[in-house]
Amino acid sequence: MTACTLDSSVVDWVIDHPETGAVFETWRIEQSCAGKSLDYACRERGIDPRRVLADLHRAIAAAGRPGGTTP
Repeated sequence: MTACTLDSSVVDWVIDHPETGAVFETWRIEQSCAGKSLDYACRERGIDPRRVLADLHRAIAAAGRPGGTTP
């Protein structure tokens, strides 16, 4: 498992942290996203990538997996 960042592709997030799938659905970000980075996918939709990143880390922490932060 790798550390996912804003530069990681959306699909890598979902592969490495399946619990993040619901976050992408909430923000209406396509999970395949043609290999685009999380940052690119967010900006393409007019979303602040830092807000999505925070939600992703909370989802990981809630699942009790490394790489998340507590809410």
